[in-house]
Amino acid sequence: MTPPARAAAAIAVLDRILAGENAEQALTNWGRASRFAGSGDRAAVRDLVFQALRCRRSYAALGGAQTGRGLILGHFRAEGIDLEAVFTGEGHAPARASGEEGRAPTENEALDCPDWLAPRLEQSLGDDFPAVMASLRQRAPVFLRVNVQRCEVAEAQAMLEREGIATRRNHLAKNALEVTENARKIQASAAYADGAVELQDAASQAIVEALPLAEGMRVLDHCAGGGGKTLAMAARARLKLWAHDVTPGRMRDLPARAARAGVKVALAEIPEKTAPYDLVLTDVPCSGSGSWRRDPQGKWALTAAKMAELAVVQATILARAAAMVGPSGWLAYATCSLLEEENDGRIATFLAANPNWRQERSLRLTPLDGADGFFLSLLTRI
Repeated sequence: MTPPARAAAAIAVLDRILAGENAEQALTNWGRASRFAGSGDRAAVRDLVFQALRCRRSYAALGGAQTGRGLILGHFRAEGIDLEAVFTGEGHAPARASGEEGRAPTENEALDCPDWLAPRLEQSLGDDFPAVMASLRQRAPVFLRVNVQRCEVAEAQAMLEREGIATRRNHLAKNALEVTENARKIQASAAYADGAVELQDAASQAIVEALPLAEGMRVLDHCAGGGGKTLAMAARARLKLWAHDVTPGRMRDLPARAARAGVKVALAEIPEKTAPYDLVLTDVPCSGSGSWRRDPQGKWALTAAKMAELAVVQATILARAAAMVGPSGWLAYATCSLLEEENDGRIATFLAANPNWRQERSLRLTPLDGADGFFLSLLTRI
């Protein structure tokens, strides 16, 4: 595919997404219908689509319309690329750009920040607000967690290097590697197949490193999802480990992943049956604002009503998890949110209603620290 043909494909995919289709599904459907597209073409179209979603407001302003065509026009204008070289109207290229004028984005548009969320984010981030929002407009780094039960970090790097995957150490977590070349080769690599490495953001790894884990502890990952933090905890110490999720289907790959990593995890449909636990980790549903680079569609789908619903869910999970913590155990509350109301504010509300609990310590990370935004609060009974 030529660059103009890739642009046309991205426009078509974006139009489906803007009409309500999930981004991953829209890309999958396009790929299945476009057998002529090679792996390089699919990767290029994917990159165009996701960058347009990250910068949806600013590109729409520059491109003059909230459409697939408008977003791609805005993208090329933002990059200073000659539109006449792409929008040629010839072959599979988009139609010529004739009379389609954009404009300079407003302040929030330039930061690709929803207007209704801007005051909340400014209050939460303070002087870092512009820089954090600007960082969320860029593609997220790819990180790996080395499974030190399988190999040392340097050994994992050497394994990856032999397959052309370059990495470097990351300061946020001792077993974290940032992939600097050929990230798309990871899941086909021997290091990944053998369980030597797992895909996991460095901030997520830092959260697990901050947990007070010790040999033999009974631990519940209450909102396990795909089980990334479950496996990271298992790699830190020999634990009696349970994983639970309100949607069990999210954990369908966890048994196979655990087997590949060489650890044991029990799936708990009703975690109260095996309580009490020495530590309960609750990585609760949230705005996802700290990881908008990875899920830009989620940023634009978020509403004030959804935030109110999430607040109820977060409070409910905290209360449920607290009841399962043993007398001298730990309650760990985590989000991938940048918003104070989901982080310190949620903990303050919980402590006000539960004076027999106290916060021992907390951790806050933003994309300015080099990975996703994350929050962790560690609570114990008084």
